[in-house]
Amino acid sequence: MKITIKLEELAMLAFSVYAMYFLKVEWWYYLLLFIGPDISMLGYIAGNKTGAICYNLFHHKAIGIVLIAIGIFTTSWGLNVAGIIIFGHSSMDRMFGYGLKYFEGFKFTHLGSIGKN
Repeated sequence: MKITIKLEELAMLAFSVYAMYFLKVEWWYYLLLFIGPDISMLGYIAGNKTGAICYNLFHHKAIGIVLIAIGIFTTSWGLNVAGIIIFGHSSMDRMFGYGLKYFEGFKFTHLGSIGKN
């Protein structure tokens, strides 16, 4: 079952890359797709709770979907791209086993603990 979930996340990441290609997004936006939302990890400087909230805000697929929906409704290219970046990056992270964070610390996620137990 675990491989099925990873393949599903890979498909969502591939769809995000295609959506950016379809929208004729410049190449440097793809860098944002892969590393941009990780800047939210800086929230951990202020503690585990603040870090988890910041991280989850920039890694929650629903946030990406809402941004895409608002972008479609308002015909905002920028909101569409921002939503695609958040959605695609979240799929990539989940494919590698990084999930939404709990307040206990960075390695405690909704997909289980990161690293060796």
